[in-house]
Amino acid sequence: MAKDVEVAERGSYSAKDYHDPPPAPLIDAEELGKWSFYRALIAEFIATLLFLYITVLTVIGYKSQSDTKAGGDVCGGVGILGIAWAFGGMIFILVYCTAGISGGHINPAVTFGLFLARKVSLIRAILYMVAQCLGAICGVGLVKAFQKAYYSRYGGGANTLSDGYSTGTGLGAEIIGTFVLVYTVFSATDPKRSARDSHVPVLAPLPIGFAVFMVHLATIPVTGTGINPARSLGAAVIFNQQKAWDDHWIFWVGPFIGAAIAAFYHQFILRAGAAKALGSFRSNPSV
Repeated sequence: MAKDVEVAERGSYSAKDYHDPPPAPLIDAEELGKWSFYRALIAEFIATLLFLYITVLTVIGYKSQSDTKAGGDVCGGVGILGIAWAFGGMIFILVYCTAGISGGHINPAVTFGLFLARKVSLIRAILYMVAQCLGAICGVGLVKAFQKAYYSRYGGGANTLSDGYSTGTGLGAEIIGTFVLVYTVFSATDPKRSARDSHVPVLAPLPIGFAVFMVHLATIPVTGTGINPARSLGAAVIFNQQKAWDDHWIFWVGPFIGAAIAAFYHQFILRAGAAKALGSFRSNPSV
């Protein structure tokens, strides 16, 4: 039995059933003439808008309910656990809703990682990032419009480096947190895994949402958890206080570095992309 399974893994799945999809072209001008491309941009815009609206409202609601100076209870509100669930849960919902339309990126760091892995073209990557950032700004703008009395008082949901932590610590937290997220995205959406383990249903949005949840639990006390440059930019633009801009670069550089490392790790180490490019593993059918 074990021998049969081994033969199936080596011969059937690897050699016959699975073929790597071709890499996306660096510049695909034909995309600009397709309605599906603009539909994907709209989906990314709306998804990021909804993501920021729900999550920033949750952050501000928690701070207002736990503010003892305003009559709140120090143990009131959803707490850090609830905030982490809000971010992770919304990513689960929105990736599930938009994956078939735009891929469900909702994050410039995810888009950047997929671009480096040649999953999307340069044109698509740039315009996705623009749509995500505009959606984030509009989402936080809605929060400010509906909760103006609390918005500025409780920091506007902006990412800032917490007192007692160095810039290096904050940058490291963003790099590692984004690595966890983007690595999960690659693993959950790997077409080779889907072909090999087709008998095991994998709902990709679920592990991706859990990755966001877990990273928030770990890094909310450090940076408020960015791991999404659009999320950080949208809150900083609408809040527009000096504190929100002091270390804002961390929330772009960290996620982009983390995404790049995750793309390299998955494509060139786990998937042996570098070895395949050199042809050194061509004789080994298990690669």
